[in-house]
Formats: sequence, C-alpha cells, structure tokens
Amino acid sequence: MPNLESHIAWRYLFSKKGHNAINIVSGISAAAVAVVTAAMISVLSVMNGFGTLVEHMFSEFDPVLLVVPTEGATLRTDTAPIISLYAREDIEAISMQLEQTALIRYKDHQTPARVMGVDSLFTQTAHIDSIISDGFYSVWDGAFDRVTMGRGLAAQIGMNAHFTGALHLYAPQRTGRINMMRPDLSLNHEHAFIAGTFAVNQVEYDDQLLLVSLPLAQRLFDYDEFTASALRIAISNQQSVISKSEISKILGPGYKVLDRYEQQASFFNILRIEKLLTILLLVFILLIASFNIIGSLSMLIIDKREDIQILSHLGADEATIRRVFLLEGWFISSLGALIGLIAGVLLCLGQQHFGWLKLGSGAEYVISAYPVQVQVLDIVLVAAIVLALGFAAALYPSRKIQIQ
Repeated sequence: MPNLESHIAWRYLFSKKGHNAINIVSGISAAAVAVVTAAMISVLSVMNGFGTLVEHMFSEFDPVLLVVPTEGATLRTDTAPIISLYAREDIEAISMQLEQTALIRYKDHQTPARVMGVDSLFTQTAHIDSIISDGFYSVWDGAFDRVTMGRGLAAQIGMNAHFTGALHLYAPQRTGRINMMRPDLSLNHEHAFIAGTFAVNQVEYDDQLLLVSLPLAQRLFDYDEFTASALRIAISNQQSVISKSEISKILGPGYKVLDRYEQQASFFNILRIEKLLTILLLVFILLIASFNIIGSLSMLIIDKREDIQILSHLGADEATIRRVFLLEGWFISSLGALIGLIAGVLLCLGQQHFGWLKLGSGAEYVISAYPVQVQVLDIVLVAAIVLALGFAAALYPSRKIQIQ
C-alpha cells in the first residue's frame, strides 16, 4: 500500500490538473521553496567564507595554544608544571609574552596602546613575517630596542617604518608610592626605535598592539625575568602530537589552555549567533513560502474529489487517501528543495571559482570578491529544515480530507 500511495502522489505531481491554475500554483510553490533554499545555501556559505577568512587572519598571529593563568594577570615560568612543558619533545617552541597597557608618545602625538613583550621564540609561534606591511619585524637589533606595531597604531602616533626618531613608552610603577608633587617620577620610562608595521586586518591588533622585546616589557611593567602574562605554544609536526587536554593535565587547575577558537571566543560566538539568526530569518521566509503548498494542495484536493470517491469505493480507507495527498504536498516541497540545493551549490561554486560578486578593489579590501565555503553540514541542515516544513505544510490540508 505505501508504494501505491507514492505512485498515485507522483502521478498527481506531474499530471495535468482539471484547472490550469492548480498547475501554476504548484509550480509557484516549488519555485518559492527552491529560491529560499538556494538563498539559505548561498548566505550560509558566504558566512562560512568570511569566518574562514578571519580565522586565517587570526591564525597568522595567534599561537596554536595559549596558556594563561586561571586567576590574576601573570604567571611564573619557573614553576614545576611550566618547566615540565619545556622538557616535552613534541612541543616545538614555548614563547613567553608579557602584555599590558602603556602610554606611547612620538613627538607631539601620544596614545594608549597594548604593549606586548615577546622573546626570541615568538617567530616560531606566529607567522609575523607574512603580515608585515612596511619595514621588517624586529624587537631587538643587537644594540637598540626596536618596536613592531600595528599599521593603524602607527598612523595614530604619526610614525612609519622609515622614521628614525625614538618612540617613548610610559607605564605606572607597580611598587613604591606616587609622588604627588612630581607624578611623572612615578612612571617607568623606556624608549625604542620602530622597525616595521604589521596588518592582521583586525582592529584589536592593527590599531592597538605594539610588539617590544620581553626584557623591555619586564622593565617597563616592573616584572622579573620569570614573569609573563601568557605562554605561546607551537606543536611539532610529529605523528604523536600532544593535545590541549594533555597540556591541561600537566599544568593543573592553575592554568587555562586556549586553542585558537577560544583565544577569539567573542568573535566566533558573535559569528555563531549571526549564523543562527540568519537561519531563523530564512526559515521564517520559508514558512511564508510554505503557505503556497497549503493553497495548492487544498485546490488539488477539491479538484480530485471524484478520484477520492473512486479510491474509497476500491477499498482505500481515509488514512490511505490522506497519505496520498500528504505525499503529494511533500513531493512539491522536495522538488523545490532539490532544485534549490543544486542551484545554491552551483551558485556558490561559481562564485568561488569566478568571483562574480565583487567587494571592491584597493588596499582597503582584503579580498576583491565575496568569499564562499560550501559545507556539507549546511546542506544537510537546510535540506532537513525545508523537508520538515514542507511535510508540516502538507499535513494540515491532507488531514481535512473526509470520505462521505
């Protein structure tokens, strides 16, 4: 019997109806579902593309794993858990960083900045050379302290990589009393010379961050050589790779180990919320489009009243006839979903290959065309949503059928 119901529903889908308007409404219903389905695939793929693009930007600077203290702003590197990490052969490099806010001044320009002190292993945990926009990376040239700063921060302070004047850095002394008569004497003061600028194309890096040598940062912020705000970890490319959970067990509860997603948790959380809201909005549009299925199926039921009576006389019960028209409505949405999925995937692949839709050109654009990334999970999710709503839309009119 289920095969008979499917066969009848399939015949009704493509057969000529008693009224031409039913064919038109059914076609419009399938087309509406197809358009919304293609839109869902396209929008989600573009969001995936932007997410992957920004993730790549962050990965140029952020380490694979970052160890931070559970409480407080700094950690000690001379403790037993940290020392045990340095002995691991499957860890390629462990780089210390010390980051705090300081005031920087160049001639008549001054602004607060995030000063990050890094050691000589920093380049093994970040692809800093690939994001240098002017000059070169350096925090110590063997004779003088150097700074490498974000491109936006350099513009704010009025510097570029070819200036020879000293950049001055100021931070409050952590120990001792403030001299109210001479507040300037309560500030630690260091100076360095610019080597280059970098561009991650993210505001929190380009407009706020300044890289200096770790010893300079430790002097500026009154810390000793065993104090850091975080440890940057690079993993060796070996078969047996140490995992984040293993490092967490080694370090114990006093430390948190963050992967790249957790280091930028706020950004990726916002991206997930935006994606969820986009799905809900498109589902709402699809829900409106599904009313066409209700209308076309209701008209078909009226058109096929004689067929319903014939099926009843041949022995089909009310539940069987209802399933015929339920499948008919579901076939309409399924046809639209299939066309929409194919069209959406082809559109995204075309955009990925040819870059039809442009963002713009020039230095202010990271890429020239909208990035897209089709994910199988999105296709499955969209298909499930469309088919579920199509089934629900077909369920209402089919349950109204009554055999007299």
